[in-house]
Amino acid sequence: MISLRLRMYLLLAVLFGVVYMIVTVIGTSMGMDNFYFYLGVAFVLMAIQYMVGPKLVEWSMHIEYVDRARYPELHEMVEELTRRAGIPKPKIGIAHVGLPNAFAFGRWMSDSRVCVTDGILKLLNKEELRAVLGHELSHVRNRDVLTITVLSVIPMVLYRIAWYFLFWGGGRRRDNSGANTALIGLAALLFYFVTNLLVLYASRIREYFADKGSVSLGNPPERLASALYKLVYGSARMDKEALRDVEGLKAFFLNDPSCASREISELRQIDMDHSGTIDADELDAIRRKTVRLTTGDKLMEFMSTHPNMLKRIKALSGYRNT
Repeated sequence: MISLRLRMYLLLAVLFGVVYMIVTVIGTSMGMDNFYFYLGVAFVLMAIQYMVGPKLVEWSMHIEYVDRARYPELHEMVEELTRRAGIPKPKIGIAHVGLPNAFAFGRWMSDSRVCVTDGILKLLNKEELRAVLGHELSHVRNRDVLTITVLSVIPMVLYRIAWYFLFWGGGRRRDNSGANTALIGLAALLFYFVTNLLVLYASRIREYFADKGSVSLGNPPERLASALYKLVYGSARMDKEALRDVEGLKAFFLNDPSCASREISELRQIDMDHSGTIDADELDAIRRKTVRLTTGDKLMEFMSTHPNMLKRIKALSGYRNT
């Protein structure tokens, strides 16, 4: 895990540099020219990001924390997996959204939260849900939850600022006020793309570690592969507005919902009996195949929060004997 953590720390340093650049550009445009002022503001913004990040995630995903009385089976699975992982039990939440998915976030390990959506509870069976929870708890054990929480907040905020100023804040007006708000919206959109590239890379590398972690917690790899397969189909059925509402939070999810429509055709070749699940024999078959991505697939992966799904399941098939 040293390699994963080192890369995450380097990404945090780069993000701080981006935040410093944003503050410097704004300050210079206002006639201020003081290095220590910019440095202080950048640190303050990062501190605010660190403190309010979980609250923003809770608000955006409509999270309700639930106790054992309401969801006993969910609590039992999390408790059993945390004992195996040797980590504190996180808070357990239900995100009241239809999109089928799960995610973990928090400021530090003892502050971690693991959440599942209403959609995923309706879609997966018990064994698949356990594999998904093992994946999310591996993020907590790998200590990448804090990093991705901090990294994700700035693009999430910038995306909402851009949307507001370009479409609702006067950007469509023809006067000077409209021009100014449009410029703010365009600047926010530009910085959203820059900071989001950092989140995309961080999210992709940590998914392989968490997949392997779920298997190490006793989940057969075909259970997680089957869960991923079902999530792709479930995400592809969601309307575009529902996907847009979670755009800034995709890095937290088990898969990238925006890529689901394209991934369906790739994954059909694994489900040889067309059962809607992936069994051990089908996973073993993909292990023996060579997965080659086209230039277009590689570009799509570069712009995604998650690895190419076919390549990811191929990697998952090799974790059986680890």
